Amino acid sequence: MTSFPDRSEAVVIGASGGIGAAVTALLAADPRFATVHAFARQELVATADGVCVGQIDITDEASIEAAAASVTAPRLVFVATGILHQQDHGDQKLGPEKSWRSLDPAWLDQVMRVNATGPALVAKHFLPKLPKDEKAVFAALSARVGSISDNALGGWYGYRASKAALNMLLKTLSVELARSHKDAIILGLHPGTVATNLSAPFQKGIPEGKLFSPAYAAEHLLTVINNATAPQTGSLIAWDGKTIPF
Repeated sequence: MTSFPDRSEAVVIGASGGIGAAVTALLAADPRFATVHAFARQELVATADGVCVGQIDITDEASIEAAAASVTAPRLVFVATGILHQQDHGDQKLGPEKSWRSLDPAWLDQVMRVNATGPALVAKHFLPKLPKDEKAVFAALSARVGSISDNALGGWYGYRASKAALNMLLKTLSVELARSHKDAIILGLHPGTVATNLSAPFQKGIPEGKLFSPAYAAEHLLTVINNATAPQTGSLIAWDGKTIPF
């Protein structure tokens, strides 16, 4: 991460998930980062020097505020949380809708809270912590299916809508942040299809070479972040460095 100053501080939200854990491990091994704050809903155990663990619930603003109070001046805030399906809703498995006939208000509310409102509240409490000098990045996992112009297949109503909302929130945050932090960058990141619990029910039929390991995805996403410059703030960028239109 050569574009960041020495002894930088980083934050990973959702560090217990596949991508979040892989990002945490890579940052902990990077000499540019002296401290990596790893937050997750469940209790974590630090596995490397310089990693500080803590708990957070992105659906609880008080939890987010408390987590932000424990960091000083992070150069990188990486939000790796998200929800695509849920299997503990009684006997009903909730997840991507194939038709409008499957729309469920409780599920729509939950997917919006986790995928859009949660990262927005993380930004509310962590953006004021970003240094104003040199490069600083706030990045959140988004998805190509959140692109309105790229939607040719339909379906996945709640997930698509939540990621489209996240993209708009990130773009709007970038406009405001640029007024006070000229070198800061806000990004939405599309990791591709990654072998994690989030994508597990949907991995069948994925072409060979298109299902990425968490480590592979994390490495490419951090490369995108390392290469990002201020004019790209507010963009949605894929793991391969290509910008995805909204």
